[in-house]
Amino acid sequence: MSGRIWQGTDIATDTTVEADVCIIGSGCGGATLAKALALAGRKVVVLERGGYYTEADFDQDELNMNGKLSANRSLKSSTDGGTLLLSGNNVGGASVHYWADTYRTPQDRLDHWAQRYGLTGHGGAELGPVWDALDKVLNVHRADEEHHNRMNQLLREGAKKLGWEGNAVPQARKGCVKSGHCMQGCLYAAKQSQLVTHIPQAVAAGAHVYADILADKLTHANGKVSSLACRVMDRATNRPSGRTLTVHAKQFAVAAGGYYSAPFLIANGLQSQLPALGKHFGMNPTAWAFGLYDEDITLWRNIPAAFGVEEFRLARFDAQKRYLEGGYLLMANQVQPGTLAGTMPLMGDEIGEWMGQAHKIGSTIVWLDDYEEELGTIGVNADGSPKVDYPYGPVTTAMLRDSLKKQVQVMFATGARKVLLGSGRRVMLDSAEDLSAIDQLAITGGGLFMAAPHPFGGCRMGSDPKTSVVGMDHRVHGFQNLFVTDPSVFPTGPSVDPSFTIMAFSTIAARHMLAA
Repeated sequence: MSGRIWQGTDIATDTTVEADVCIIGSGCGGATLAKALALAGRKVVVLERGGYYTEADFDQDELNMNGKLSANRSLKSSTDGGTLLLSGNNVGGASVHYWADTYRTPQDRLDHWAQRYGLTGHGGAELGPVWDALDKVLNVHRADEEHHNRMNQLLREGAKKLGWEGNAVPQARKGCVKSGHCMQGCLYAAKQSQLVTHIPQAVAAGAHVYADILADKLTHANGKVSSLACRVMDRATNRPSGRTLTVHAKQFAVAAGGYYSAPFLIANGLQSQLPALGKHFGMNPTAWAFGLYDEDITLWRNIPAAFGVEEFRLARFDAQKRYLEGGYLLMANQVQPGTLAGTMPLMGDEIGEWMGQAHKIGSTIVWLDDYEEELGTIGVNADGSPKVDYPYGPVTTAMLRDSLKKQVQVMFATGARKVLLGSGRRVMLDSAEDLSAIDQLAITGGGLFMAAPHPFGGCRMGSDPKTSVVGMDHRVHGFQNLFVTDPSVFPTGPSVDPSFTIMAFSTIAARHMLAA
């Protein structure tokens, strides 16, 4: 018997439901888990704070879709105001607006997690077969030439000219029409997000998905959770409707994403017994730059990242452990015209000059691999929202400066006439010899424009309850039936887009939950 996707308006009165498993969150972690458990015959309920939208709702308007798919309209920031915290707020989670980059976790990172943090059961031997199966479901393949827009071609040409290693990016797409509206939700169902893959597959296997539901209070005693009280949200006002949903289940899995899982557990009073809860938090901060070319680029067409520079994925240090360079992936950027204008620090005639040639503007972006000795913390603000304190220590700052220098170099190497940094004040460079200006640029609030789309940590995996939150079976220390199945469990960032790592880890978690 198939399940159903319920919306807040479907719940007219206070309602109680029974399930074998209750999953909080419907993104890469929750959807993957739901499918695996439902196929195994478990009665699964999935709760999603955001709304349920289908291709009929995707109007390709960047402002409208940001309001539908992004939490807080992408305007929530870290405590210093310096970094926007990007996450999904809809059935399918951030996968509905992500770029569909689908990297397997590099073996060096899996080895590091095993050697430094003691992770077992999550190495290449266990994850490899999982990824093989996921490849087929998500149609994962390297981006072909047809899907390299001009910016991706220039990045590839520049990398070759500068001697930097790079490769076509693995993608989860099928039948892509190159519209360029990946971040507005794929109107053509070509991007293989959780919305068009694991969610409908879970529902077909009997899972019930409830949209517009805010998970609130866990009832637990003696290490066992018995129920979860939730509030039904009014999507139009983004406020509680006054109606409630209560879920009784045998098992509970928190898969609310890197920005919400740890705060949920903290709000439920678990921090006193789990001192590592909310610690070791990172978020892949980004830095980007714009180049003005003499040829048409048209950033907002075709797929965002077809080619990635992997030369600098791992940070390099000298014999005295002083930072030299690297610690990030460098890719082509994709922004729609409104966001493009809004993130260029220009005014008056100058912004008119640039936007009058918008089709000739190119852009690059980096995903910073957070330096593990300078990670931040995540907690809860008075209004219940995530509170992110991220230090931007000396090595992290050096990484960001180096990443901007590399972006400037590659754009000038490919014919840019001018390069403008994505920063709070105007920093315009006329040649690759002007890199010293980057050394004076402030990094945090009011300096760089930065966004962070890939949160991790806060519920770190490990064997010691004093330094970790979940064990190798994803079970929260001290609990019999409470699990975490999202990037919150990562000891560090995976150094690549985390979606495929999340899905593989969640598949492992499903096996442990079935065996419990």
